[in-house]
Amino acid sequence: MLVRGAVLTVVLLGLVAFSVLLAKVTLTPSPASEDLVTANLRPGRSLRQYAEDYTFLAACKQAGGNLLLGVPFGLLLPFFVPRRLRMIRTTLLTAVAMAVVELIQGALVEGRAFDIDDVILNTTGALLGYFVLGRRISHRYYTYTDDSGSPGPSAEKPEAELKRAPGPAARAKTARTKAGQRDRPKPAATVPAKKRGARTGRTDGAASGGRRATGSGAVRSLLDRLRGR
Repeated sequence: MLVRGAVLTVVLLGLVAFSVLLAKVTLTPSPASEDLVTANLRPGRSLRQYAEDYTFLAACKQAGGNLLLGVPFGLLLPFFVPRRLRMIRTTLLTAVAMAVVELIQGALVEGRAFDIDDVILNTTGALLGYFVLGRRISHRYYTYTDDSGSPGPSAEKPEAELKRAPGPAARAKTARTKAGQRDRPKPAATVPAKKRGARTGRTDGAASGGRRATGSGAVRSLLDRLRGR
């Protein structure tokens, strides 16, 4: 939070300083140019005049100065506009601001006139500043602030535990299931087939031995009776 406030403060101070410089450059009276300067509402007219009537250095100075005046907009405005359609918003804000400046200097400042080509050059400079550096800086700024402001794992854990915690109905159902499992009779212990066969064999053998012993006893008793007669 402190980093975000510090960055926004620095950017705001930069905008203020740039506004002062812009006012000094564009709103300073120029009495010597009063008879030479006329308003221009036709896009491209002043640019053709720079190419035809000005020397190369003078044309570069005039056009390049207007381009440089728009660059700070492309560097500073992305910090204050929403992330959605940031480039379009930056372009529109620059165009509106420079159009207002041109209207003020054309209406109130001596030796100045409204020029639509100046607005176009300023807006182009803002786009150059945005694509060269402003987009990267603002993207890193928003990424850092989003990461620092998002809740960490410790803050997300209680919420996940609350979502996973069963409700009263689920807890009652679980308790009934456990009680039914405790009350259910346990199945008798099963004896393996081999052991069961061995036990059955021994039992059958003992029974047959008993029957044999009983038969021999009957024969002996019969023989004893015959001998007695």
